[in-house]
Amino acid sequence: MKFLIQRVNSASVQADNEITGSIGKGLLVFIGICDSDTEETAVKMLKKTYNLRIFSDEEGKTNLSAGDVNGELLLISQFTLYANCKKGNRPSFFEAGSPDHAEKLYNYIINKAKEYCNKVETGCFGADMKVILENDGPFTIMLNSEEL
Repeated sequence: MKFLIQRVNSASVQADNEITGSIGKGLLVFIGICDSDTEETAVKMLKKTYNLRIFSDEEGKTNLSAGDVNGELLLISQFTLYANCKKGNRPSFFEAGSPDHAEKLYNYIINKAKEYCNKVETGCFGADMKVILENDGPFTIMLNSEEL
């Protein structure tokens, strides 16, 4: 499982020209799922994400987590995080999870996130989406479950 995490001042996502999710200060998380991922992996990744100390304290040091600052979450599925660009110029996505498995785990992550965070917004699984964000920093981190 891969999470691409961006600290944002605001972010929103649209599908079919309608906003499906919108947050203020918090984390925009792009979620890539492969077939070997489990609910246990999802919980581990979600806890790590929400507890990352990447928000500034009163001294300007990154000592606070999303939970500490009442940060909001925007969770967007993105199979392209599993792009393999080793051969040729066209990415291969064979490492990405099957749509049924990925959608099930994506929904599980959304429901679990609501246990941690007061505001959880989402994209639409499998849809063509437009993401608008104001990155804070910029501050972007890639979490890979294989490295945790």
